[in-house]
Amino acid sequence: MARARIADGDGLAAIAKAEAGDADRAVLATAVRYTLQHLADIAPGHTVEVRVPPFAAVQCVEGPRHTRGTPPNVVEMDAVTWLALARGTLGWSEARAAGSVHASGSRADLSMLLPLRLPL
Repeated sequence: MARARIADGDGLAAIAKAEAGDADRAVLATAVRYTLQHLADIAPGHTVEVRVPPFAAVQCVEGPRHTRGTPPNVVEMDAVTWLALARGTLGWSEARAAGSVHASGSRADLSMLLPLRLPL
């Protein structure tokens, strides 16, 4: 069964609270899940798995579908890093150079998709 979608109003409110530093764990989880949901919407597919533990993971980007074991293209980071990348307050190259993003695989580059263009 598919997980229920997070409404734009709820997701944007969670992002605003997270950016203000006023987010508890549940609000942070909503912000992460909403932005990952948006990423999967703009880059549908199953080639890259983006993980933001412990909150969520999505598969995205067109290409070969992964079916078993560890995907060949994985991007993983913490929630604060992900939200900064999604909002554009942190650049992909900067995050990679700092070691804040762990990416493996030939397609594990999200630089062309970030920052996300979220509805206002």
